[in-house]
Amino acid sequence: MYFQVDEYKSRLNRTKHKMVNDGIEVLIVTDPANMNYISGFDGWSFYVHQCLIIMADQDEPIWVGRGQDANAARLTSWINEENIRPYTDDYVQSLIKHPMDFVSDIIKEKGYENKKIATEMDTYYYTAKCQERLELHLPNAKFSDGTNLVNWVKIVKSDAEIEYIRKASKIAEKAMETAYDSIDVGIRQNDAAAKVYHAQISGTESYGGDYSSIIPLMPSGIRTSTPHLSWTDESYRDGDTVILELSGCYRRYHCPLSRTLILGDAPQKVKDLASVVVEGLTNALNSIKPGITCEEVERVWANSIAKSGFIKDSRIGYAMGLNYPPDWGEHTASFRPGDKTILQPNMTFHMIPGIWLDDCGVDISESFRVTETGIELFTNYPRKLLIK
Repeated sequence: MYFQVDEYKSRLNRTKHKMVNDGIEVLIVTDPANMNYISGFDGWSFYVHQCLIIMADQDEPIWVGRGQDANAARLTSWINEENIRPYTDDYVQSLIKHPMDFVSDIIKEKGYENKKIATEMDTYYYTAKCQERLELHLPNAKFSDGTNLVNWVKIVKSDAEIEYIRKASKIAEKAMETAYDSIDVGIRQNDAAAKVYHAQISGTESYGGDYSSIIPLMPSGIRTSTPHLSWTDESYRDGDTVILELSGCYRRYHCPLSRTLILGDAPQKVKDLASVVVEGLTNALNSIKPGITCEEVERVWANSIAKSGFIKDSRIGYAMGLNYPPDWGEHTASFRPGDKTILQPNMTFHMIPGIWLDDCGVDISESFRVTETGIELFTNYPRKLLIK
């Protein structure tokens, strides 16, 4: 386990308090990050169905997963043996049996078949079939949507979590410097990406890195006109723009970092765009303090870039930290119009006000925590257009 048992129990108790306030008696948690947050469970087993069953009046959750993953629950979680409930392999990818049949049987065994049950309906690894089978086998239960309930509990980080993100930040700096050193005219993009991967996983001399929830996003040339492409096996060319969106990861806690690199002489449009992004990012970061809302921060950015003529119609940042593939964001607060989330100390964010045009883009970001008076930047890397 990566934290003390008392911290896990505190997380569970805050989750149960939120459940009670929302009128939920049973919560079925299937998001692997939320399973980790509550129990410590850490395994690459989310490609099969697994969950925690949290009952508002019980001291421990019940872990449910594939039989061969039960030892992972024993090794990585604080849950006692009687609450580790593995299912047999005939439930795996079967057209006859489904793991949520097994979950339903446990709920009936515990006497909760008539309760108000919430499921995380809009998460990556919870399927329509999961909900269908639960409703089939628990016809007297009242179901509701518990998506993001745990996410909002975990939006304010503990000091121990912050320390993990600080460690991830050092890996992020190393990965970014490795990218800068590895990318050059004539170098194959995939060879540079391989070195970035090595930097992410080798970590520092003091501690190693974990796998990041998102691959290194490293588009170049015309591919920088969109944010979510990565490398090819083509070689870098003179004049290429290269966007680098990378992350350090330590014990599942992330610290993302983005920069834009130019090989050779930067086109004036890219230089102008980078100046606008850096100025807007800096102004938005300087506006942050506890009590301000997410939409007020975004408004500072919007006012800053209004005079430039450039337009950004997507959010400029989001809560981040603990997660599994395919995302390091935590799916709660975002810096965008209409988000009235009030910032509090120890909330952690990735502010990434990238702008992508038809033929190029610039992406420069910072990860930070909200402090009592402003922000703590997690990384220390030049906030500018990198030219090589």
